[in-house]
Amino acid sequence: MKFSLSICLLLIGYASQLTAQEEVLATKPVVQDAAWAKKWWMPRHEQKLADLKKQDKVDLLFVGDSITHGFEGGGKATWEKHYAPRNAFNIGFSGDRTEHVLWRLQNGAVKGISPKLCVIMIGTNNTGHRKENPDHTAAGIKMIVDELLTRIKGTKILLLAIFPRDEKPDGQYRVINDGVNKIIKGYASKEKGVTYLDISDKFLDDEGVLSNEIMPDMLHPNTKGYEIWADSIEPTIQELMGETSE
Repeated sequence: MKFSLSICLLLIGYASQLTAQEEVLATKPVVQDAAWAKKWWMPRHEQKLADLKKQDKVDLLFVGDSITHGFEGGGKATWEKHYAPRNAFNIGFSGDRTEHVLWRLQNGAVKGISPKLCVIMIGTNNTGHRKENPDHTAAGIKMIVDELLTRIKGTKILLLAIFPRDEKPDGQYRVINDGVNKIIKGYASKEKGVTYLDISDKFLDDEGVLSNEIMPDMLHPNTKGYEIWADSIEPTIQELMGETSE
């Protein structure tokens, strides 16, 4: 009986350690070390640091993962139309989870700039790569928001809900992302200058189905998807940046 009790206590202790470790993952700043990313991730970070020095002014900053990174690919025309004229800068990195964004922010990614507005959309890779507890992903997002508020004084933040993924509302990744969004909407704060916006319904039909005509892989927007994204946040961007509609 004593042996069995000891084993049980050991297993409980081990489980507690695993839980603690899992809780740390989304909030512990680290570089992205996936095999496929090793050849480009750090060079991209270094190039972005160099680009910052060349760009005289950054009024609008986008922070995120591959979906934001895609403004340099399938969403390039949208970027040139909506954001390049606003002195925008893109620090979206494919494959990034919250912990990777935190590392970048703590290692020069926003040094020396003072944008009027920062748009954040991050967290779907925490879901996709390890089906992370929404509480943990949300904690990582909270740290990113706080990090930006600390490092860029006076900037306003537009925190976007994680975009829908999976074709149907009951898809496992969709459900997890929805759980994160329910938490992070509470981060909105007029006092801190943080606005939360959920444009998920713009990508979905009346039944909540995600079309491959907008996100062919049920995750990344195509050209049409980027236009939907830009059009959906445009009124909010104008308001937060103090612009007036023509």
